[in-house]
Amino acid sequence: MSQYVFKVPDLGEGTVEAEIGEWHVKVGDVVKEDDVIVDMMTDKAAVEIPSPVSGRIASLHGDQGDIVAVGTNLIVFDLDGSAPMPADDDKPTAAEEKQTDQAMARPTTTVATAPVARTTARVQPSPAERARARKVGIDLADVPGSGARGRILARDLEQYIAAGGRPTSTAPVHSSLETDEVDEHRVIGVRRVIARKMSEAKRNIPHFTYVEEIDITEFDALRAHMNVTRSEDKPKLTFLPLLITALAKTLRQFPQCNAVYDAEREVVVRHKALHVGIATQTKDGLKVPVVHQAQAKTLWQLADAIKSLSEAARTGKASKDQLTGSTITITSLGALGGIVTTPVINSPEVGVVGINKAVDRPIVKDGQIVVRKMMNISVSFDHRFVDGYDAAAMVQVLKGLIEYPATIFMPD
Repeated sequence: MSQYVFKVPDLGEGTVEAEIGEWHVKVGDVVKEDDVIVDMMTDKAAVEIPSPVSGRIASLHGDQGDIVAVGTNLIVFDLDGSAPMPADDDKPTAAEEKQTDQAMARPTTTVATAPVARTTARVQPSPAERARARKVGIDLADVPGSGARGRILARDLEQYIAAGGRPTSTAPVHSSLETDEVDEHRVIGVRRVIARKMSEAKRNIPHFTYVEEIDITEFDALRAHMNVTRSEDKPKLTFLPLLITALAKTLRQFPQCNAVYDAEREVVVRHKALHVGIATQTKDGLKVPVVHQAQAKTLWQLADAIKSLSEAARTGKASKDQLTGSTITITSLGALGGIVTTPVINSPEVGVVGINKAVDRPIVKDGQIVVRKMMNISVSFDHRFVDGYDAAAMVQVLKGLIEYPATIFMPD
């Protein structure tokens, strides 16, 4: 029997390891060349890995969420598909695994070996799956697992329940609201990347936050007017395209705020171009697609770019280039924006702009109490490279442009 050993590929940009995001195949599946077999996660993006050959999946190495090094064995294919397939609930002995790994480590990626004999011990499901099964009264022995070596994954249990799997016993009935049940969720995928980056940012960057209130009455009126008068081929404007245009003009005066810090070289790289990250909430967690060369785009081009990038991020289709290279990030919680936020810097950037909720408030204007549409902006900067004075001065320039929006489009 001819076998092909596929190793974890180099995913670029100096990546030395990656996380197994989701398997699209299981042992025994027959795949064709270029079929997507697994999603791999790096710190930058999710990458779909196609099959390098056509054949039958003989073995998978690693479960969802495992971190694997570039160059290690990932999948073994049977190229002729004639060998008997091992049972899903089999697990190799230590000696057999060592023998297989030695065979896989040969210089050539195509190897010819005998089928590996296996024992009958199945990898145990996670505590979360065991707790879920207990809660609904499911016997896990009845649930087929699609994970490596037959491990039961969360989707296997949910599919079993949805398909009409019957409880083997009645779920416990509690006579009170007291309970000791817990749900455990392994931190993997995008959430793991977020956890690492947020920890790194708060640990290594001395943040300071500056908050200012801005009268956006005229700003919002301009946006509404442009939406009413736009042609049908143009997208509807939100606050963001106008804000980005104002921010681009502002940052020309404050290049130290449109920068990234190269910690390895101890160099602050100031950018003349504005590559703005748009923090986007997805089902997997927060992602930051990037509008490159934002200073060169019209309002309508910005609106199109924001819409397409956000959609790509939410559906998991954003490319690595679309998720990297930002020089400053804008984050907003929309209607949930609250009065004040303290946004966390998206390292290696040195600044982040947080948009808070827009509300009608009574204010004193020209000695009279009037109702105006007000919005607070919260900015955080890396105090190592941006002084408090510079941050405040930058926000005041931005405020002036927003409160008198015609000045956004006037030449410097």
